[in-house]
Amino acid sequence: MNPRRSNRRLMYMVIVIGMVGVVILSNILFTMVTQKHFRTGVNIKDYKDPDITSQNVLKAKRGTIYDRSGEVIAQDEDTYKIILYLDESRKGIEDKPAYVQDIKATAKALAPILDMEESDITERLQSAKDNNLYQTELGDKGKNLSSEVKAEIEALNLTGIDFESTVNRNYPAGVFASHLIGYAQYDDETNTMVGKMGLEAALDDYLKGKDGLEVYQSDASGNILPGTKYTESYPEDGDNVVLTLDSNVQQTLQTSLDKSVKDTYGGVRGWGIVMEVETGKILGWASSPSFDLNKRDLKNYVDLPSDYLYEPGSVMKGITYAAAIDSGNYPYNKTFNSGIFYFTEDSNGKIYRTDKSNLYIQDALGNDHGTITFDKGFVLSSNIGICELLTKYMDPDIYKEYVDKFGFLKPVNTPFISNGSGSMSFNYASEKLSTGFGQAINVTALQMVQAYSAIFNDGTMVQPYVVDRIEDASGKVVEQYDTTVVGQPISEETSKYMQKLMKRVVYDKDGTAAAYKMNDVEIIAKTGTGQIAGKNGYDGSLYTNSVMMAAPADDPKVMVYYAFQAKDILSYSREPMKEVMRAALVAANITSDQESDESSESYKDFKQSMMPSLLNHTLSYAKNKLEDTSTNLVVIGNGSNVVKQYPKEYETIISNQNVFLLTDGSKITMPNMKGWTKKDVTAFWEMTHIDVQMSGTGKVTSQNIKAGKAINSDTVIKVEME
Repeated sequence: MNPRRSNRRLMYMVIVIGMVGVVILSNILFTMVTQKHFRTGVNIKDYKDPDITSQNVLKAKRGTIYDRSGEVIAQDEDTYKIILYLDESRKGIEDKPAYVQDIKATAKALAPILDMEESDITERLQSAKDNNLYQTELGDKGKNLSSEVKAEIEALNLTGIDFESTVNRNYPAGVFASHLIGYAQYDDETNTMVGKMGLEAALDDYLKGKDGLEVYQSDASGNILPGTKYTESYPEDGDNVVLTLDSNVQQTLQTSLDKSVKDTYGGVRGWGIVMEVETGKILGWASSPSFDLNKRDLKNYVDLPSDYLYEPGSVMKGITYAAAIDSGNYPYNKTFNSGIFYFTEDSNGKIYRTDKSNLYIQDALGNDHGTITFDKGFVLSSNIGICELLTKYMDPDIYKEYVDKFGFLKPVNTPFISNGSGSMSFNYASEKLSTGFGQAINVTALQMVQAYSAIFNDGTMVQPYVVDRIEDASGKVVEQYDTTVVGQPISEETSKYMQKLMKRVVYDKDGTAAAYKMNDVEIIAKTGTGQIAGKNGYDGSLYTNSVMMAAPADDPKVMVYYAFQAKDILSYSREPMKEVMRAALVAANITSDQESDESSESYKDFKQSMMPSLLNHTLSYAKNKLEDTSTNLVVIGNGSNVVKQYPKEYETIISNQNVFLLTDGSKITMPNMKGWTKKDVTAFWEMTHIDVQMSGTGKVTSQNIKAGKAINSDTVIKVEME
């Protein structure tokens, strides 16, 4: 044998074996790293012989939306979808039929419960059977069923019926700032609840949460093998959102707007915002017509307070007067002739009044107030006074600068709220003059309340906001939103003078807001009536009626902007607007039963604080923490430790507000509820679960049980309110 040939063969064998080894090792390493077979690409995790790895998504709960007092506005609700089986081979326990045996009888029994026509159910079932379908559903009427409806159907003992668990987004109040809140609905493709509109959409990343994953081994039949199930990742529920909205204010605002639109001749739409002057917290936000968030029977998606652009009319005069005063161009002691304002323009573009011209401006309804001061011109809402200011004393370009300073013609940038920028026509003489009294300029209500916050707040302009905070599922604050100062468009002196003028608008007998006077508190106000431009200009067929109000007059704490569009510019009720202000005052706990000339004393020592965390602390500790807040402490129970508190920690509390502490003592005595608001009574009920029956509206005037008497869970408290 040739030694050379043998060595050559041996070398070849070693090389071949080495190459095979490399291939095998490579396959092993590839499979270990990628979890896939090198040649076939099969995922080895999905196929184990005889076991199969399976997984189950653990659904996260969407976060809840609350008002400022913790009342639920939006929350997830377990619901059910009805499934009907038609395959006659389907058997149940002891081989009993587990399919719909009698279609007509089943349809007859289900129809009244599901609010469906019997014939519709029959047709759906028969069609499914004729097409040899294993199972079928009953459309929208068969979805989102409550547990009560499910139990009612189960009690019928019908064969072939089962239920699939689903999740529905529930809005307990139905109509509640509907365009602002928006809605979320279950998406069948992604199997998640998705925000579709409003805050539900804008806050979706916070609210939606993160699903978890459960992994287990199963055999070929799908049975879970013992000891193989484990949670790969736990679900993370969505964050909860606490708004600044006050439920009572919100409901009053919505009801009032609906009434104004409905009861006024030619009423079309309305919108309103209620806001704390110093903080920018929005207490109420409404559009009319609105819609039920559960039914989603909306006609349009426009959120009127933020997205609707309109010409504000004479409410804009407050901005014009503030600009003239602040810029040093206000003629304090001078007068003007309020008759028709004829005007023209010279070659340099300067506008001036003349005796005769084709161009002219009149006061509302053609009124001529004679020769009056500019202060009186504001009280009477004279367009001519504005024209005189913009031609004789202040250059229109200065006014334009203040329009910008007050935040018009640009987004307000309130977090999570889309809003329009607006526009202004400022090229021709007529346009420059008209913008001064709220025509030829388009604004949003959100811009208007931001601008007027400076007038009511000593010159400081604050950004309106509606989201107070975002909390995770454990209650930890994720995001906290606070007051944002966005400018100082006018001085404190200018602000005070404007407040003085706006007070005269209410309390001068010929003031345009005299009808808005209230008995329990002094207010300041500016009214507005704006024409609405159509295809052929201002045809007088529709007007924007509005009022900007604040109270108390001498130190404004709350403001209400209320507007609606109708054909009628005169004969509409002012009472709905006043009801909104009353609700706002109750929310701020600054309303007074005193006569208006005494009311200023009640507000002199007004304080605003943050509610401390008092849970699990001693009563003495709680009293000490609340000592400097000027609130009224209501202690419930004879214990020494605090187990519940109202308001919640970190909420804003103000002077004379009732603060409730429930102690660990078993003995509860009847408090003196005289002067309590509905919110106070509700807080007491939520803490004690003692039945309280309320009649009337406003504040408590009488109670059926004397203060100091022992009460318990069986007690029924009755209070009268007015």
